[in-house]
Amino acid sequence: MTSHPARSTAAVLGAAAVGVLTWSTLIERRLFTVRRHALPVLPEARTPIRVLQLSDLHLAPWQAQKVDWVRSLSELRPDLVVLTGDLMGHREALPALVHALRPLVAHTPSVFVHGSNDYYGPLFKNPMKYLLEPSRRSTRTPDLDNVAITRALTDLGAIDLNNSATRLTIRGSRVELLGLNDPHIRYDDPDRMRAAAAALSSQGENGDGDDAASVRLGVVHAPYQEALGALLTEGSDVIFAGHTHGGQVRVPGVGALTANCDLPTEQARGLSVWFDAHRAAFLNVSAGLGNSIYAPVRFACRPEASLLTLESP
Repeated sequence: MTSHPARSTAAVLGAAAVGVLTWSTLIERRLFTVRRHALPVLPEARTPIRVLQLSDLHLAPWQAQKVDWVRSLSELRPDLVVLTGDLMGHREALPALVHALRPLVAHTPSVFVHGSNDYYGPLFKNPMKYLLEPSRRSTRTPDLDNVAITRALTDLGAIDLNNSATRLTIRGSRVELLGLNDPHIRYDDPDRMRAAAAALSSQGENGDGDDAASVRLGVVHAPYQEALGALLTEGSDVIFAGHTHGGQVRVPGVGALTANCDLPTEQARGLSVWFDAHRAAFLNVSAGLGNSIYAPVRFACRPEASLLTLESP
């Protein structure tokens, strides 16, 4: 016969499990927040530059609350918007995505790289497999119209930074941006990116060999170590990435259980430093704003946008 203390313990554990499930599936994944950092990477006496990073929206057409929240971010008045991929979360999400981004991208210098979910629609996966190993895909035939997604973003005014580079002048500072397509599905091409960066270095803003960049920013969806190394070698001062969802389910006191790539789990969310023997750069890994429609859960890992202020020391 089961004792009364055992029954009481089971009841408490059952209630706790229900509470955690309810919180993580119905409440926390809708508690959007802005994570803010200030980075001393500009030359002396420069005007600060506010960079808004959005990642991993995994947007579905019915997610009106997320769309409205993203639109409201225009009130932050960023100087640059960086989109780090996995914006799509459903095959029919493109009109909603354009509506969400228009107040930001149409009025602010913006760049983007793609993530795997901008090529592939969502599929049901075993969540335990996600925790055990990165789920890299390179053989499945893409089933999203990535050409249409790219065109929609560029029509809004965003610059396609996939395996490319560009230069902008923002608040009096020259900003060079380097980007890689998604390493998670092996679409990254560092050689193409380096060629584009070399072309920038060979000419000034007006084609006259002008001053060097005030700051160099690297952009990639999935923060695989090889991709981070390529961006670091090209002189990035700050690297922006997403993909990890911050672990999506974090254990208080422990942190992320997975980064879904070879990035150390302690760097799966937020600001850290990526370095080699010769160089170092700030690395901001956004926990993102969404999740797969087949894994609607977040625990101890609120969905987020990042607002990074680049400033003089």
